[in-house]
Amino acid sequence: MASENPESDVAPVGMLDPSMASCPHAGYGQLREFKQGVSRMPLVNVPMITRYEDVMWALRHTEIFSSEMSEELALGNERPMIPQQIDPPAQARYRRLLDPLFSRRRSLQLEPDVRRQANVLIDKFIDNGECEFNRSFAIPLPGSVFLNLFGLPFEDLELFLEMKDGIIRPHAKTQDHEEMVKVRKHAGQSLIEYFEKELDSREGKTPSDDLLDAFRSFEIDGEKLSRNDILDICYLILIAGLDTVTATLGCDIAFLAANPAHRNRIVEDPELIPAAIEELFRWETPVAVVPRKLKQDVTVGGVEMKKGEMVTLLLGAANLDDRQFSHADEVDFGRERNRHIAFGGGPHRCLGSHLARMEMRVAMEEWHRRIPNYQIKEGETPTYSTGIREVQYLPLVWSGTR
Repeated sequence: MASENPESDVAPVGMLDPSMASCPHAGYGQLREFKQGVSRMPLVNVPMITRYEDVMWALRHTEIFSSEMSEELALGNERPMIPQQIDPPAQARYRRLLDPLFSRRRSLQLEPDVRRQANVLIDKFIDNGECEFNRSFAIPLPGSVFLNLFGLPFEDLELFLEMKDGIIRPHAKTQDHEEMVKVRKHAGQSLIEYFEKELDSREGKTPSDDLLDAFRSFEIDGEKLSRNDILDICYLILIAGLDTVTATLGCDIAFLAANPAHRNRIVEDPELIPAAIEELFRWETPVAVVPRKLKQDVTVGGVEMKKGEMVTLLLGAANLDDRQFSHADEVDFGRERNRHIAFGGGPHRCLGSHLARMEMRVAMEEWHRRIPNYQIKEGETPTYSTGIREVQYLPLVWSGTR
């Protein structure tokens, strides 16, 4: 049961406001400074925790703030996504299997292919002097990485994108809640059916070195993972692999297009790109919100929350907290000790953070090497989505290519 909704705890800003998608920074500040940084979302009465220290504490204490919420946060799936929607100690057994597949070393081994694919994409539009960045680059590049990891044909990318959008953004097709549930369910079933067929096709064949065959070889307590376990892992990796890097690329390039002084710094000194990426992870934080379900009563920032309630942790707001970051409201590519939490924290910290960093670095290096002087097309305005903060429309023009 949700707790009472005292008038004084209602947040001054609604996270579903479209303005929070396009430019959330001021709103984050209001939420952090409201009372003690904890408030309740208007209308839905969901507690929001916004300050860095409190958010990190919640992420680390899974015995209170649980990720086991597949029923409350169903994304077209009928079972929990593994390992994201299960808690320790069970979650740790899966992470021990999966972490080596997404290590920094393994990610760097993929770098030459990612760099090659980035240039293949750029070759297609560079001579046009313009592109819609999302569709031309930010979507297909992570998509090619995902398909390569799974040993699947690039021709299936559009199918995967359709399934992913149906799961994450059903509101793009309908505003009716019941219809959105149906869209999600259909997309989720389509995804499961796809991987069911792919797994069936591999029975009796010599295993390859891709992720799907790695999952098939995994054992816990001497027993192979079940078919459902493998499907539930694939479900999560599809959502993460095809959406979050796309969202981050779009947000970062939109920022740099609108802030040429920052863009010129990394064009003139490409060695700044890794630090710039970390600072833009902090500043943009596309996965700005993560939900948790309370396993017990707790009070944070003077707000009482009850067992069973859903709670929202605002990573985006925490990453701009001046209690943690010096000059938090400034973008500083020379920032030291940039302990941002764009990848979350605690046991559920993003499994693919090394892979995402590599993809971002290669994409930014190749884009700025070849298209250093770009800007948002005159008369156009980028559009952003709520939820995972993605630039859905980013028209760019340029001159002086390489």
